[in-house]
Amino acid sequence: MSTRGTIKQGLRRRLAAASALAMGAALAVAIPTTADAAAARVDNPYVGAKAYVNPDWSAKAAAEPGGAAIANTPAFVWMDRIAAIGGTPGAMSLREHLDTALDQGANLFQVVIYDLPGRDCAALASNGELGPTELDRYKSDYIDPISEILADPAYANLRIVTIIEPDSLPNIVTNAGGTAGSTDACATMKANGNYEKGIGYALHTLGAIPNVYNYVDAAHHGWLGWDTNMAPAGLEFKKAATSEGATVNDVAGFIVNTANYSALKEPNFKVTDSVNGTTVRQSKWVDWNYYVDELSFAQALRTQLVGQGFNSNIGMLIDTARNGWGGADRPTSAGPLTSVDAYVNGGRVDRRIHAGNWCNQSGAGIGERPTTAPEPGIDAYVWAKPPGESDGNSQPEDNDEGKGFDRMCDPTYEGNGRNGNSKTGALPNAPLAGHWFSAQFQELVRNAYPPINGGGENPGGGTDTQAPTAPTGLTSTAKTSSSVSLSWSASSDNKAVTGYDVYRGGTKVGSTTTTSYTDTGLSASTAYSYTVKAKDAAGNVSAASSALSVTTSAGGGTGTGSLKVQYKNNDSSATDNQIRFGLQLVNTGSTAVDLSTVKLRYWFTPESGSSTFGTSCDYAVLGCGKLSLAVKSGGTAAGASHYLEVSFGSGTLAAGASTGEMQLRLNKSDWSNFNEADDYSHGTGTSFADASKVGVYTAGALSWGTAP
Repeated sequence: MSTRGTIKQGLRRRLAAASALAMGAALAVAIPTTADAAAARVDNPYVGAKAYVNPDWSAKAAAEPGGAAIANTPAFVWMDRIAAIGGTPGAMSLREHLDTALDQGANLFQVVIYDLPGRDCAALASNGELGPTELDRYKSDYIDPISEILADPAYANLRIVTIIEPDSLPNIVTNAGGTAGSTDACATMKANGNYEKGIGYALHTLGAIPNVYNYVDAAHHGWLGWDTNMAPAGLEFKKAATSEGATVNDVAGFIVNTANYSALKEPNFKVTDSVNGTTVRQSKWVDWNYYVDELSFAQALRTQLVGQGFNSNIGMLIDTARNGWGGADRPTSAGPLTSVDAYVNGGRVDRRIHAGNWCNQSGAGIGERPTTAPEPGIDAYVWAKPPGESDGNSQPEDNDEGKGFDRMCDPTYEGNGRNGNSKTGALPNAPLAGHWFSAQFQELVRNAYPPINGGGENPGGGTDTQAPTAPTGLTSTAKTSSSVSLSWSASSDNKAVTGYDVYRGGTKVGSTTTTSYTDTGLSASTAYSYTVKAKDAAGNVSAASSALSVTTSAGGGTGTGSLKVQYKNNDSSATDNQIRFGLQLVNTGSTAVDLSTVKLRYWFTPESGSSTFGTSCDYAVLGCGKLSLAVKSGGTAAGASHYLEVSFGSGTLAAGASTGEMQLRLNKSDWSNFNEADDYSHGTGTSFADASKVGVYTAGALSWGTAP
C-alpha cells in the first residue's frame, strides 16, 4: 500500500469517527472533543481570525533595532524542504508550530508549501532539494507527511491557509522557451509537466482537509501584467488545478507578490496618463504593461480567473511584507512633464532599478501590516515572506539545503534578459535564502510605509501611545439587498491616522485607508449594526464610533426606477488594440431597481480584423463576478455595427444609489487595432459624466440614452 493511501485512509477513518460522534450526540450528551469544536468553513478565512505569530521569527525581529514594534506581526511559516517538517536547528517543526498556535489561542495558521521537483527553474537562489523528475518523492516524503499533520483532529479548529508553490507555474508561462529570460531548466519542467502534477496533487491532498484553505501563487504585475502573459497564466493555473485529482473547488484563491517588492499602489500616476501625447504604458519602467501596482493587478487577475472557470468567490492575497517603499526617497507627486520617463520615474514609489529585480532589494521598506478584506476581491494583505529572511546569498556559499548562487543576488551583476540587463539592486553580504539578514531587516524598518512609529521607535522621539479620536458622523450612503455603503468623518491624531477598521456586529469585516467602505455579501431585508475605529502607524486604535443600524433592501424587487448611465474614457489612445472605459449606473428615482432586468449597451465598430471578441472586467465596486459581458451585432448605423452588452446577475439598486465604477475592456480575437474616434458611444472625458449615447435597457425597453 502506498504512503498516500495510508494517509488518506487514516484521514477518512478520523472523519468517520468524528461523524459517528456527531450522530451519537443526537441520542445522548456526548463528551466534547477537539474535532467537535472545529469551526465551520468560511468564505474568507481572515474575517474574525486571530493569526499565529511565529516565535522563531518574532524573537529575531525583537532583537533588532526598531523590531519590537512589529515583532508580534503574524507571518507565514515556510516548509521549504523535507527536513523543515520535522524541524531544523533554530526552527520548530510543523507540529510544534501548530501546537504553539493553539497555545496562543490563535484560530488562523499560515504556511508556505514550497518544495516542488525542479523548484524555481529560473532562479538558482531558491532551487530546491528535489530533482526535476522526483515527483513521487515530492508526494510521499513531502506533501503526504504535511497532510497527515494538518489533518490531525487536534488542529481542526484552526483555519489553515496554505500558499501553494511560489515561483513555479508563472515560470512555465514566461521562462520555458522563446524569450530572453528562458532557461533550459524551465523548458524541462514544462515538458515533463511535474509542476502542474505536483501542484495538482498538493491541492487535491490538502484540499481534502476541511479546515485548509489553499491559495495558489500567481507571481506579480511586473511578471504577468501583460496580456501575452496574463491570459496564458490563467490557463496554466486552471491546468494545474485540474490535475492529479484536483478541482477548482480545492482553490480558495490566489496570492500575488509573494516574497517580492512590487508596490501595493502607485499613487502618483495612472496607466492611462499621457505626457506630450505619449502614454505611461510606453515609459521604459511600465514597458507597455497594463498594471503599475499589485492591487490593480490582483483585482484584474481575479476577474480573469473567474472567467477561466474558477469559483466566483475566490479571494486574492497580496504579500505586503516588503513593498512599503517609504523613507526620505518616497515621492509625493509625479515627476516633471518633460518626458513620460521623467514623469514616471520621478513619481513611482517603487524605487527598484527594474521591476524584474527580486533579490534583497536596496531601499525597500516594510509595507502595509496584515489587514483583512482591505479592498474588493482582496481577502487580506499578508506577510508571506517574513521581513529579515534573505532572498538569496550574494556570493557563492556551500550548503546542504539545495540552494544555489544566483547572480541576481550579486550587487555587481549587470543583469540578464529578465531584468532588461540592468544592475540587480541587491544588498551586499546576504546569507542563504531563508537565513536571517540583519542589515536588510533594519533597512526595511527604516523605510517602512506606513512608517513604524511604535515600540519606542518613534522618529520624532519617544513612544507614541496616543490613540486617534473616534470617527464621527457614521452614515449609510447607499444600500442594496446584499451590500451597505458607509462613510464617516475623518479622525484626528497627534501623528497621523493611517486607516480605519470596520466592524459589523462587533466582528471586523474590513479595513480601509479612506473614510468610506462597502460591506458586501449580506442578506436581503436584514438589519446590521456597524461601528468604525481609527488607527495610527504605532498601532494605537481609537474608541469605536457610535453604532449605526442599516437594514438591507428587499430582494427580488420589480421596480423600474429612473436610471441613467455615466461614462469615462480609460484609454488615451483611440487606435490601440483594446477599447477601455468605465461605466456606472445611477438610480435617480424613488424606487429600487431589480438589476437582473437591466442591460447596458456600448456601441462601436471593429473596423477590419477578427469578427470575434474577448471581453474583460478589470474592476467593479459591486464585484466583476456579478457582471456578464457579451459583444453582439448591432446593425449598420455609423459607428455602431456592434455593441458590448453588460448584464447584472442579481441584486437591486436602491433609490439614489450608484453601482459605482465598472472598469471594462474588449479586444478583437486577433488583437488588431481599433479606430475608436468614430465609434457611436466613444467619448474623450476622463471623469464620469452622463452618457446619452450609452443605452440602458430595462426589461428589454430603452429607458436611457439614444440608440443608433
